[in-house]
Amino acid sequence: MLANRLSKIKPSPTIAVSNMASEMKASGKDVIGLGAGEPDFDTPEHIKEAAYKAIKDGKTKYTVVDGIPELKDAIANKFKSENDIICSREMITVGTGGKQVLYNALMATLNSNDEVLIPAPYWVSYPDMVLLAGGNPKILICNEGNNFKLSPETLEQGITSNTKWLILNSPSNPTGSSYSKNDLIEIADVLRKYPNVLIMVDDMYEHLVYDNFKFNTLVQVAPDLQDRVLTVNGVSKAYCMTGWRIGYATGPKELIKAISKIQSQSTSNPNSIAQWAALAALTGPLDFINENLKHFTIRRNLVTKSLNQIEGLKCFVPEGAFYVYPSCEGLVGRKTPEGNLISSDTDFVEYLLKSTGVATVQGKAFGLEPYFRISYATSTSLLEDAMSRINKSCNELT
Repeated sequence: MLANRLSKIKPSPTIAVSNMASEMKASGKDVIGLGAGEPDFDTPEHIKEAAYKAIKDGKTKYTVVDGIPELKDAIANKFKSENDIICSREMITVGTGGKQVLYNALMATLNSNDEVLIPAPYWVSYPDMVLLAGGNPKILICNEGNNFKLSPETLEQGITSNTKWLILNSPSNPTGSSYSKNDLIEIADVLRKYPNVLIMVDDMYEHLVYDNFKFNTLVQVAPDLQDRVLTVNGVSKAYCMTGWRIGYATGPKELIKAISKIQSQSTSNPNSIAQWAALAALTGPLDFINENLKHFTIRRNLVTKSLNQIEGLKCFVPEGAFYVYPSCEGLVGRKTPEGNLISSDTDFVEYLLKSTGVATVQGKAFGLEPYFRISYATSTSLLEDAMSRINKSCNELT
């Protein structure tokens, strides 16, 4: 009944963890879910008001397949003012979330022998989207020693005659690691040697950076590469609009046209009301972002400090996003109070969930073990409780 290609992919591990936590809560169990990749803050009022107005004004019909002109103009202005990227409407696409934009681009470009370079740790969906689109994901391991970032040497070693795309995500999901201007300059120097390699830049967490970190995107530091870069962003994370499902990108006209062609035969236009809400997000006040960042900074500091005080855990302090990616290598090989061996990060996160009711995501899902991901996009009180529970469970391992 089912297509053979489905055998190559797996359900999203992060969604699976969130669903499991929800089911456990529904059954009456005391669960703290730290697996979800979305802010716990509500969508700002001026954005919701714009949606209400769009409904009242009858903006409920089909729109242009890849975004209303007003939203495209706002996106072009955002790219110009924030990222020094000049683009016209014909160089912009709007999709049902950043995920659809990424998927459409892969569907529009990949042939059977094409490779996509994916630095690990990676967002869980990248490899499976490549497989669904008929390409071959090629994983480039980026160790903690380099703050989980792709080095120019690793990049150059990974490029072959079959390389079609490189995916760069900064700040990173799952590590929060972020590429500095110098990092991007070094990567650009390598890419100039290989003019046939396209670059997919996922900037979804652009506005969520800490400690005066200066965000840069690839085209900003290497404008000569713009004709082969797809710069992807969206309103989900910084604007607290995950469920509204609006993502966007700028890239070469030929690629944007192909993405629109794919979208026209799948979902057609993104939700019309959400597009008008996204317009309000991109053109309205941004003071709430800084306010949210203050909370995220407190939470990040709380979580990293707590985890680094637990014997057997080691936690990198991220520059962005709202995740930490601690190592549990120091606990592998120990046994639970029931006598079960912790032989992997998967064993460890299962133990945490069963023993403490804290839901996290195993590092295996992100391509680098033995780690686990925690989202600190939840209240400080819940995070304090979760850290206490994790500490207790770790201390009970022998």
